[in-house]
Amino acid sequence: MSTSPHQRRAFRGDARFFVGIALVALSVGGVWTLLSSADGTRPALQATRTIVPGESISADDVAVVEVDLGALADDYLQPHDLVEGAVAGRTVGAGELVPADATTTSDDRRSTTIVVESSTGLPQSIGPGSTVEVWQAPPLDDGRRHDVPRLLLGDVVVESVVVPEGVLAEETAEVELVIDRSDVADVLAAITGGAALSVVPVGIA
Repeated sequence: MSTSPHQRRAFRGDARFFVGIALVALSVGGVWTLLSSADGTRPALQATRTIVPGESISADDVAVVEVDLGALADDYLQPHDLVEGAVAGRTVGAGELVPADATTTSDDRRSTTIVVESSTGLPQSIGPGSTVEVWQAPPLDDGRRHDVPRLLLGDVVVESVVVPEGVLAEETAEVELVIDRSDVADVLAAITGGAALSVVPVGIA
């Protein structure tokens, strides 16, 4: 039996139709695969305030955000990584994603806080989370003057600042510092010995 020209044209038309459908399906599938692979977001923890070393980290201090970190995803804390008793091992700025290596436990904490009075006041750039140095000028034997300043503490973190009100407000300020426990004795000796202490940003002195 011979096939008429009309039947051959109809067959070619149907074939082109099915090929078109197949191409559309492949295109849609490719776009879907591309979008699926591009959506690599995962939940991570973001600090809602500046957290300084030694401070406890709880759910109140962080927010859960969806981010695409790619190969760095394991370098940052996820919600299930925040355990009870977690404390900051270093400063985490407000709005910063919390690195996995920025937390420790209270059992491993080797730092404490101490309040010192800066006799020279504080630059406005110093605030919670700032890294500072503490310089001391020991008193001379006459009790009226101080010796040449020398470095007491280097690279310590400010937890809080209290600026007193009144006439001397610009000349003095109390600063709560996060220091290593091994430095406590030296700081207390400087304070009780009458040394004039100055808190300055790192690199200024």
